[in-house]
Amino acid sequence: MPPNSKLLPLMRANLRLRHFSPRTEEAYTMWVRRYVRFHGLRHPRELGEAEVLAFLRHLAEERKAAPSTLAQALAALQFLYREILRIPLRVGGAIPRPQQPTRIPVVLTPQEVARVLGELRGTARLVGWLLYGSGLRLQECLSLRVKDVDLERREIRVRRGKGAKDRVTVLAESVREELAAHLGEVEEGFRRECDRGRDHGWVALPGALGVKYPQAGRSWPWQWVFPARRRYRDEAAGQVRRHHLHPSAVQRAVAAAAARSGVPKRVSCHTFRHSFATHLLESGTDIRTVQELLGHRDVSTTMLYTHVLNRGVPGVRSPADRLADGGLAEAQRPAVRS
Repeated sequence: MPPNSKLLPLMRANLRLRHFSPRTEEAYTMWVRRYVRFHGLRHPRELGEAEVLAFLRHLAEERKAAPSTLAQALAALQFLYREILRIPLRVGGAIPRPQQPTRIPVVLTPQEVARVLGELRGTARLVGWLLYGSGLRLQECLSLRVKDVDLERREIRVRRGKGAKDRVTVLAESVREELAAHLGEVEEGFRRECDRGRDHGWVALPGALGVKYPQAGRSWPWQWVFPARRRYRDEAAGQVRRHHLHPSAVQRAVAAAAARSGVPKRVSCHTFRHSFATHLLESGTDIRTVQELLGHRDVSTTMLYTHVLNRGVPGVRSPADRLADGGLAEAQRPAVRS
């Protein structure tokens, strides 16, 4: 790296060259910034494995960071030293790799799903039904474009999901009519926007598609399924645009709905995706099919949901229940303390 060059712009350019997602770019640059500040604004080239280990220990011991947070911080610093500074870190040797525990996901019963979704209103309700009915991640759902929804074939095409992978998942028949009505309202708003002038009605396009297809950003197929209320002006392009709905709006609505429903579980938007996978497996759907619908790279990730299957009476019974069925004497049963 040239001595007078700026570190973060170089890192951003390197991440974009490798087509990392914008969220990964922001996370990695944030960790490098925190790492440099932790060591008194010294240049990372002057630091090494001992300083990286000290930073990770600070996060673990003082900040009480979760293993996933430590893993992300380490991945960012690995990228910095390997790709930018050309000084690879000895991870697994001098720097231990954070051990991430295998956690069982929170899964709702169908009745609990109905209770939470019943408390949602407006656009958040439709988003919730898609998260549960199609197994979408929240960001995947909110970044859907009109062309990605096929109402006739009952399919949703996810573009550049986690790991930059495309996939096709199912569109629930029960939500198709409501989604069609929602798209009709969105189209009416889009047409009104276009009537305001040639600089209105635009959306941002991925990559360089805006250069290749100059008018695509103002066409109906490329519009967001869930557009934000507010507009913004892109001064460079001279366009008034809309972004899609912000994830925090749906997250707040789901948290409030879960509290009103009285479901005694920690419910988030991702809980609907966990419930989608578990309920499919409970109904007898092949695990490979569930893997494809979820977009998992390896079936071992999908197999995690087999640990939370609700098998009911034919499932495992406690040995205490079998002993009680055999005639355990009342005096031998454990006393219940008042």
